[in-house]
Amino acid sequence: MSLPTISPKDAKRLIDQGGTLIDVRGVDERAREQIPGSLHGPLTNLTEFSGVGSPIIYHCRSGMRTAQNAARLRAAAPCEAYILEGGLDAWKKAGLPVFTDTGQPMEVHRQVMIGAGSLIILFVLLGAFVSPAFYALAGFVGAGLVFGGATGICGMAKLLAVMPWNRSPAGA
Repeated sequence: MSLPTISPKDAKRLIDQGGTLIDVRGVDERAREQIPGSLHGPLTNLTEFSGVGSPIIYHCRSGMRTAQNAARLRAAAPCEAYILEGGLDAWKKAGLPVFTDTGQPMEVHRQVMIGAGSLIILFVLLGAFVSPAFYALAGFVGAGLVFGGATGICGMAKLLAVMPWNRSPAGA
C-alpha cells in the first residue's frame, strides 16, 4: 500500500495545524541539515509512531527513500500519513526553513563517493603516466563499490565512519 504525496507548502500548513513531520534519514544526514521541529525516525530502526500529532508527514532528502519504503512507513503510522513530495530538497526549494550545521561532517555515503572517485582518478592517472599496474588498484576500488552496492557492506564507509572528523567529541 502506497502513501499519498503532499507538497511542501501543504505539508507546512498541516504541520502548523498540529501534524508531525518525521525525518527518516540517517543520523549523519540529519545532524548536518534538518527541518526545524521535525522528529527523527530513521528507516534503520523504524517503529510505530503512536502519540505523535496527526497527520504524519514522512521525509527524506529527495523523496526517493520514502517512496521506496511507503508500505513500511504506512505500517508505522497509526493515523493519516503522507510523503513529502521531493523531500528536504523540495522543502528548501519552496523557501521553507531549514536548520544547517556546517560544523557537522558530510554524510558518510557522500564521503565514500568523493574518496572512491578520487582514488579511481588517481590510480588511472598513475596507470597512464607511471605504471599500468595502477589500473589494477582502480579496478579494486571499483570492485569494492560494486560489492558494497550489492551487499550493503561497504569497507570504505566503515573506515570513514571511525575517522576523527566523523566522531562526536567526548562528552557531547
